[in-house]
Amino acid sequence: MKPVQSRRAIAPSQVLEEITEIWCQWRRQKLPLYLFLAMCFNLVVAPLVYAATGEQLSRSQSWGLGLLGLVTLGLSIYLFFVMFVPEKF
Repeated sequence: MKPVQSRRAIAPSQVLEEITEIWCQWRRQKLPLYLFLAMCFNLVVAPLVYAATGEQLSRSQSWGLGLLGLVTLGLSIYLFFVMFVPEKF
């Protein structure tokens, strides 16, 4: 029987430093967060598209249509704000 090796304990200060670093990175880089949220939202949209087409489309095509719809919606919202609030951009 092998002796059980003790795991090195993680100090709460190290955890706090890591959380602070992740928070700072998130504040600078929002694109990965937006992509993650879009993919999570597509988990809801893709089955709805798949069910609405009467299973005539494959699952990958449903995913593609869901992503295409999300991108189209996002671009239309962005362009709406660019047109009506141009001084921010």
